Amino acid sequence: SDQDFVIIFNSGGMGWNLTAETPGWASILDGITTQLAELGYKSVVLNYRRTGGGFWDSVREIFEAVRKYPNKVQDLVVRVEFLTDHLPNLRVIVAGGSTGTVITDEAMARLQDRTQVYSIQTGMPFWHKPSTHDERTLLVNSNGLGDDTFSYGNIPAMLWATFKDSMGLTRPDDNPGNVLKWLKAPGHDYSWQYPGVYESVVDFLQRNFGQGD
Repeated sequence: SDQDFVIIFNSGGMGWNLTAETPGWASILDGITTQLAELGYKSVVLNYRRTGGGFWDSVREIFEAVRKYPNKVQDLVVRVEFLTDHLPNLRVIVAGGSTGTVITDEAMARLQDRTQVYSIQTGMPFWHKPSTHDERTLLVNSNGLGDDTFSYGNIPAMLWATFKDSMGLTRPDDNPGNVLKWLKAPGHDYSWQYPGVYESVVDFLQRNFGQGD
């Protein structure tokens, strides 16, 4: 209740990682909170840890993913609605990376009437088509070094990068990125150091919150 913003983070992969285990997005969250502070706002980061670490939790996550996470999206939506109902001056940023963007996007589609809810997303999977296209959502599918092969469905490039890595042929100047740690996906790597990330996020925050709103 003493914050201006709550940032709710959805990790990629199976959804059990906290920000400490997601260094790229940890740096982005630090960048977001720093930028908000410079704009005069107080903010707090929360993790939406949607999956436990057990075998059956993983099985349930897979079944949820196939159906675009209906239960986990609804759970997140109810939590956001609870916050905004009881704290009408609070603004919420629903953030997500990789497979976590599917949940954030589906949640935003159900929260369209909550004008204090925003979303920042990186590296949306190629099989999911965005449901929201408005000024309250930022979707970044490039870190500035090149298009995200996972987001654009460039399967041959992913397989070639995986083969090169297995043969020890990866070069230092190759665009980094991977999916589930073993499948290489050039460009599927997001952190605050990349211009395609911080420039987009800073512009988004200033555009929406930089005019004394």
